[in-house]
Amino acid sequence: MIHTMKQIPERERPYEKCEREGAAALSDTELLAVLLRSGTKGENALTLSQRILSGSEGIGILGLHQFRLNRLRKIRGIGRVKSIQLSCIAELAKRLSKASYSEGVSFDKPASIAGYYMEEMRHKRQEVMKLLMLNSKSRLVGETDISKGTVNASVVTPRELFIEALEKNAVFIILLHNHPSGEVTPSREDLLVTERIKKAGALIGIDLLDHIIIGNNRYLSFCEQKLL
Repeated sequence: MIHTMKQIPERERPYEKCEREGAAALSDTELLAVLLRSGTKGENALTLSQRILSGSEGIGILGLHQFRLNRLRKIRGIGRVKSIQLSCIAELAKRLSKASYSEGVSFDKPASIAGYYMEEMRHKRQEVMKLLMLNSKSRLVGETDISKGTVNASVVTPRELFIEALEKNAVFIILLHNHPSGEVTPSREDLLVTERIKKAGALIGIDLLDHIIIGNNRYLSFCEQKLL
């Protein structure tokens, strides 16, 4: 049984493979092993990474996004330091994905908005609604989370929402929230909240441009579906 990285043939070691062929040639397990740097007692980093991603107690690669520190620590061999490493790896991946869209994101195009927020939103385990605030040129002047948990009319109140928008001198707003199920079909509450915010905005001169639902690598735009 192989217990250390030095016992693995050199051509199969992740570090050497990365130097030779580039990071794109590494498997998910190999990438994670490089980032973790070390294994645990009786288990090298490659074996540990394999168990994290696909073993009997594994969480899978999406679990890195979805699970908190206390859940990660329940994996045998994952203590305080490695749980923090895994959590930071997932957060860095989300930020890199979002940053890659930042230069070209267009806030008058639903697909562009959905792409910008996809990695940040699609892995959340509860519904989160964001308020995006735009100026007269449809440029983002601010964003904030306005509710967590089930999106409904009693939680999302126009008063608090528009106070925030007025403070930012917003001319337009966009609602954005996720469905943890991965599906994007709007619920009855989604429709009611959207109509309520639209009517309130019309009274004070701040137009609701869209409400976008983020699913698992998919989205639904109320504007595109003519639900606004």
